[in-house]
Amino acid sequence: ATSLLVRWWLLFFLFPELRAPSHLNFINFRTLSPSAQEASRVVTQEFSDHNYESLQVTSTQKHVLHVQINRPDKRNAMNKAFWREMVECFGKIAKDPDCRAVVISGAGKMFTSGIDLMDMASDLLQPQGDDVARISWYLRDFISQYQKTFSVLEKCPKPVIAAIHGGCIGGGVDLISACDIRYCAQDAFFQIKEVDVGLAADVGTLQRLPKVIGNQSLVNELAFTARKMMADEALESGLVSRVFPDKDVMLDAAFALAGEISSKSPVAVQGTKINLVYSRDHSVDDSLDYIATWNMSMLQTQDIIKSVQAAMEKKDLKSVTFSKL
Repeated sequence: ATSLLVRWWLLFFLFPELRAPSHLNFINFRTLSPSAQEASRVVTQEFSDHNYESLQVTSTQKHVLHVQINRPDKRNAMNKAFWREMVECFGKIAKDPDCRAVVISGAGKMFTSGIDLMDMASDLLQPQGDDVARISWYLRDFISQYQKTFSVLEKCPKPVIAAIHGGCIGGGVDLISACDIRYCAQDAFFQIKEVDVGLAADVGTLQRLPKVIGNQSLVNELAFTARKMMADEALESGLVSRVFPDKDVMLDAAFALAGEISSKSPVAVQGTKINLVYSRDHSVDDSLDYIATWNMSMLQTQDIIKSVQAAMEKKDLKSVTFSKL
């Protein structure tokens, strides 16, 4: 077996271009490979093991899944089925060895209008229990279960790209805050709506959004007032990384990006996501220790040899076949 010393020598001395800073933030859809550009134009494939009431799961290219919130007649409001099915869906995706990246979007005219208050009224307004202690115990468990609906996005080792158009309201902000990358169309707007219905957001926005935006004052303003944040402000604040003219162009770009990610070593990409999430919530020293422990096994992957060999032979990385993970 090739020693680690030889692997690093190959990486850092034979291929200086591999040491150059990444320009992923500046990816232009038109500069991506033709296969990536064609990603959203091929025939979609549906999956029998992803059969849901509120979601639709399809694939337009190898290793990439498209998860749509699929209640367009209800403005993609999050009903009881949605909260349950998201956990089931991303639990399966996390264990799917063929999937390497996910795009999540909303069917119809908007991303989501947030919680379906009509469908959820009985759980919220008539909680189980015959005294304060028992009602509170029920509600705490109820909230904890619903928090898992979006935590599964963060815990899924496959990168999740949110593609947002139209309204992204209430629970929609909770959802996208747990995604890894956020693109939006020019017509998108974002609204932390909970204070307008008499409650504090409790499934992720108040915990994740300050770390996503990095501007506590702005987060406080949005959360206290429920005002709309439009697409340009979302880009300026760092909530999204790119804004596109319309939904179709945005989805093309999201699938192209997912295709680009899925062409990389799944060991490298999934390990990167896991360590980024860990580092967000831990000190630098703890995070360095974690990655050292992580890579003491992951550096032994054959993916390094395959990637370096492709670079030596001046081959497109998309031509490399990486084992399933």
